[in-house]
Order: sequence, then C-alpha cells, then structure tokens
Amino acid sequence: MATTAITGARVFDGEKPLGVRTVVLDGPKISQVGGEVPEGAEVVDGRGATLLPGLIDAHVHSGPGTLALALRFGITTELEMQGMNTRENRGHLTEDDTVADVRSAGFGITPPGGHPSELMPAGFRPPGNLPRTMPLMPFSTTPEEAAAYVPQLLARGSDYIKFMIDDGSVEGHPGLPMLDQATLNAGVAEAKKYGALTVAHTLTLDATRMAAEAGVDGVVHVFMDRPHTTEIVDLIAGAGMFVVPCVCLDASMMGITGSALADDPRVARRLDAKWEETLRASYNRYPQGKLEDVLETVRALAAAGVDVLAGTDASMAETFFGGLAHGASLHHELQYLVAAGLTPAQALRAATATTARRFGLGDRGRVAEGLRADLLLVDGDPTVDIGDTLDTRAIWRRGTRLTES
Repeated sequence: MATTAITGARVFDGEKPLGVRTVVLDGPKISQVGGEVPEGAEVVDGRGATLLPGLIDAHVHSGPGTLALALRFGITTELEMQGMNTRENRGHLTEDDTVADVRSAGFGITPPGGHPSELMPAGFRPPGNLPRTMPLMPFSTTPEEAAAYVPQLLARGSDYIKFMIDDGSVEGHPGLPMLDQATLNAGVAEAKKYGALTVAHTLTLDATRMAAEAGVDGVVHVFMDRPHTTEIVDLIAGAGMFVVPCVCLDASMMGITGSALADDPRVARRLDAKWEETLRASYNRYPQGKLEDVLETVRALAAAGVDVLAGTDASMAETFFGGLAHGASLHHELQYLVAAGLTPAQALRAATATTARRFGLGDRGRVAEGLRADLLLVDGDPTVDIGDTLDTRAIWRRGTRLTES
C-alpha cells in the first residue's frame, strides 16, 4: 500500500484542533502527524478542509448493507447494541475496507417476551442471510440466570454486555416483562468479575436509576419520559457513567421524522429509495414526549461532566424503525448535541476520542501516530459549524480510501 500525505488541512485530532498539519498514512496506520511530506508519497490536497478521525456510532443495530452505508458517511466504526456481529461472526469484516468496522454486544439480557420483542410486527423476519453461528439468546428472569449467561456471552464473542431495562411504557406496551433490580445487579456483578464493560437500554428515568444503582458503566439512551432532576444527573455523574443519548431516536419516538435530513442533498445522494423511505418515517410511539426536555437533560449531563457519546439506534431499512439511517443519522445526532448546548468540538469528541476511550478502542478515535488510519476529510470547519461534517471530501478505512462517498 502506498504512502499517502494529506496536506494543507486543518486537523481535529479527536480531542482538539491542531491547526494545519501534514498527516501521513503508511499502509493501514498513521505514521506521521506534522512535519514534511515524505519523498514519493501520494499527496492529497486538503486545503479548505478539516481532517477528523473516522466517526464512531456508539449505538446501532446492523442489517444487510448497513456497514457499507455507514462508511459512505465517514462512520468507520459502529458499536452494535443488539445483533449478530460478535467475534465468532465478523472475521470476514475485519479487513474489508468497503464497510465500517463493528463491535457487538450480541443479544442483550432481557426476560422472555421483554424488550425488544414488542417492536417487531407479527411474523417479521429480518432480511438477509442468517450468520454462520446464531447468537445466544440470554433470556433471564432470575439473578442466577443472568449471572450464568454473562460468561457464555463473553465466550461467544460479545465485546460488552448489554442489559434491557424496559417496562414497555415508552413504546406503548406498558407491563412488558422487565429485569428486576436483583437480576440486573447479579448480571452486572458477574460481568465485573470478567472485567467486561456493561451497558444498559434505559428509556425512562427510573430505568436509568436502576442502571446506576447496579453499577452499569453506561446507558445507551437518555430517558425521555420526564424532565431531568438534579438527583439523577448527580447519580450518573457520581457513578462515572457515560450516556449515549440517541436524541435522534427520541425525536423519532415522538413522531418527528428524518425528512429534513433526507431533504439535504449531501444525504439524499447516498441513500437508496428504501433508506430514504425509512428516514422519512418515524417510530411515533411516544408522541406525548417533549424533545426540549431531552435536550435539556443532555445539556445538564454534559455540564455535570458526564461523558456524552454520539449514537443513533439506527437499525434496518424498515419504516417501523423510521426516522433513522445508518451513517446519515450520526451527523444528525451531532447537530442535536450542539442544539443541546455542546460545543461543536465536544460533539466531535463524542463521536471520536471519547467513545474510543470508553469502549476500550485504543487503536482509533484520534489522529495520532501509530493508530489506525480511519479518517474523514470534510470541506469547511466542523469545529465552527457542525453541519460541515456532511461535506465529505474523502474517507479512509485502515488507510484505504473509499472510492465512492
């Protein structure tokens, strides 16, 4: 693989702007930040542009073609929060530079009949081919069951352990079977024995409190059933938890479609008809929700020093998962984070260095020597105008430039 030098671009290294720097890619890694262009390097003119680490979406569900779609928007890593891309199934993806890299929880620990079963229409079967190895379904109703599933999930290749804490009230299915505190506590305690990261699905304030009390490392939603309280913000901050708000998902749950995003020509040209139809739909399961309350919650969490990570909950190209599309919606989420009061640089950190640090991905998320050459070059300066992240000029995954973006 040839040596590539990106010259003349402003560099945001995942944590802070560095000003204009030459960045050199040698094979799949970044070999140089700053200095002179090596002799014989292929030069990419970055004048007028900003070079960023490849973006990380901290909450997705994969389906046919979704990893390729994500990469077309500069998302070089997706973190699957329920799905089939555990280590035993994703070996063929590791060196496929036409798709985003992926990590996965496998399937979340939930009771039989618990979330997310209520989201699926009767008779629905996911499109595409089933994986070589079907995932473990860790249905648990007792502390002993939850604890017993944790080492099995890890042995089967789950990168982190997810717990579903959901009574169905936000989805319009109140009374859904839900993990109780003792079962949650036992599962989290078992994961800690193995040094495994734990995450929780929490759409309500009470579920968020349960996660904090159990010692979960992070929640992959921000609650949307009521305004935040000082008590819950202090609890999250004091526990050192991270939060993946998925504001764009909350908006969709409230009936707000992604049509404005779909109307953006920078988005439209990268979506096929099925994804456009999906983006223009919405979940519309909690129309009584108030998006301003969610934005205020995110603002309060960030002000309290909580690590906010950018994620979308993008799933399959189906209208009942509407309002979201892989890749495109992460850019929308960055705009929502800025609307909530984060600076553009804070929002960019939420999709790069902060997520990499919290998920133990030490080889990516920053523009630094020796790290993976997962990079996004965009026109303009998204540290000033976050909307510039969609002005894609070039994308690299492990030093290989995507030919179509």
